[in-house]
Amino acid sequence: MSAYSVSRRGLLGAGAGIAAASLLGLKPAAAQQKDIRVFWWGSQERADRTNRAVDAYKKANAGIEAKTEFAGWSDYWPRLATRVAGRNAPDLLQMDYRYMFEYARRGAIVPLDQYMGNALKIEDFGKANLESCSVDGKLFGINLGVNSSCAVFDPAAWEAAGVAPLAFGNSWDEFVSKCAAFAKGNKRKKFYATMDASGHEPGFELWLVQNGKALYGEDGKLAFDEKDAGNWFKLWAELRKSGGCVPPDVQALDKSTLDTSTLTLGYAATAFPHSNQFVGLQQLNKAKLDITAFPVTAGGKPGQYLKPSQMWSIASDSKNPEIAVKLANFTVAEAGGAKILGVERGVPASSGMRELLGPDLDEVSKKVVDYIGKLGPYTAKLPPSPPKGAGEVAFVLERVSQEVAFGVSPEEGGKKFVTEAASILKRG
Repeated sequence: MSAYSVSRRGLLGAGAGIAAASLLGLKPAAAQQKDIRVFWWGSQERADRTNRAVDAYKKANAGIEAKTEFAGWSDYWPRLATRVAGRNAPDLLQMDYRYMFEYARRGAIVPLDQYMGNALKIEDFGKANLESCSVDGKLFGINLGVNSSCAVFDPAAWEAAGVAPLAFGNSWDEFVSKCAAFAKGNKRKKFYATMDASGHEPGFELWLVQNGKALYGEDGKLAFDEKDAGNWFKLWAELRKSGGCVPPDVQALDKSTLDTSTLTLGYAATAFPHSNQFVGLQQLNKAKLDITAFPVTAGGKPGQYLKPSQMWSIASDSKNPEIAVKLANFTVAEAGGAKILGVERGVPASSGMRELLGPDLDEVSKKVVDYIGKLGPYTAKLPPSPPKGAGEVAFVLERVSQEVAFGVSPEEGGKKFVTEAASILKRG
């Protein structure tokens, strides 16, 4: 999943659309013999790379027509759900770990096991990467890249403030102290050490795991309490008080896209995206950026985890599923496609493609690969799939964090967040 949360409207639209398609048993509209449609979310950088890969596939396979389309994260899901419900789903669609289980269990996407070894040659992805794209023992996704949460920062800005930036193994206490020191040493107006990540679900989740808790349990219920949430809000309240993170009016400018990140907008020296987004962030920023891990909890457990950044899935109403599978295979397991996509969607799951890409990677892409390689000691097991309603819970975390930033006490914010989140999960 992206580092940013899906909107409430988008999440509800997605759930309603999938349910409608499932209940009505809708059939696909007619499609031309070798025509497929491809749909994904992401930045213009991702669109450019994907379109080049599709063009390369078409050039090597005469007679195949592939129409492409992309959208931002929060717009993608309601559009996809509407098309699933309206018998107009794209043949090849980008899928996220958060939604894979719901789409698979409602029959909106198809299992891909029958293509393994033929149209789909991804055996070298390894057991872990195949299992992370599976539901109930069947493969429903083709891993487009491995990623993890990360911290991206502007080293020159930290140096100018006279403070060493966040680094592997730094504790949360060290991070808070560094941000406070940045505030004292910084000479730029309306510029801060870090974004306010109190409403950032991936950051909250890994912090919980570091402290022996979790976001959700195997039963799909909250695995933390209001005290935990309150302590998370307190951590960021301390950062705001010291001037170490952006104030709430600045954080509100972040619309869950790379181009509205407080790092890109020039208000913060640090942001917390996913590692595959480093390529896009660097393209949008004039400053030379670097990448490192999240802070750790002293004496705590590893909190980050490796996951499929996104997957290719095949719509159940596709008229040409094998062509769609072959195109997906081209992008992840063949040199012609994998070289074009690079690591913008994450480090390739294929060992062969990683070896192939290594010598030709640019400096920015090499930083992503190196980051994933160094992350091992800081990673935990991939958590269970988020329960139904998790996307709406992420939206509530963001909203309540803003309320705390504007004056609600961290304790009250923790209580409010847990109450609302539990209610959402209860109604399913």
